[in-house]
Amino acid sequence: MASKSKSQTTTTTSGRNKQASAREAREKQKRQRRIIYIVIGVVVVVLIGGLLVRAIATPKPGEAVANMGNAHIDESQVGTMTYNSTPPTSGPHIGRIAAWGVHNDPVPNELQVHNLEDGGVMVQYDCPDSCDDLVTQLTEVVGQYRDEVILAPYPGMDATIALTAWNRIDKLDSFDRERIDAFIKAYRGIDHHVAGQG
Repeated sequence: MASKSKSQTTTTTSGRNKQASAREAREKQKRQRRIIYIVIGVVVVVLIGGLLVRAIATPKPGEAVANMGNAHIDESQVGTMTYNSTPPTSGPHIGRIAAWGVHNDPVPNELQVHNLEDGGVMVQYDCPDSCDDLVTQLTEVVGQYRDEVILAPYPGMDATIALTAWNRIDKLDSFDRERIDAFIKAYRGIDHHVAGQG
């Protein structure tokens, strides 16, 4: 009888040891999984933080111009408005837009501002002398966009090329395709209508 009891004790102890070992293995797996999850979480947080810092630190093309609002005016007022930049980047405008694409004549300020409000970008040039090569280069750039970009002359500017979007302007003295494309891609297609207004 004593041997039966000893055998049962050995079996019970062996079973307890196996259970304890299994429990330790499960706990070890839990700790390892927890460490993996923590490492993955830290990596994700670092990646997201890096992307946010990069987005914030990356300067937007052009310079900011104070918002002059988006009031609609009557067509009879075309040519009478004063703007805080040349060419304008916001402010009073008429209720229609100019056709997207290449224009041979200047687009009135009060018309082009509505295009900007609708997410457009203006590429304008001023050449006191003939600048056929520049116009050809600018036409090529603007031609790659189906809509929301206008190329037009703008006599009297203080730069050879002006790029405008809603509340943004960049002025260039010579053709720089990379800079022009960056400006267009940054601002084209961003609607600036205020809820309840035209």
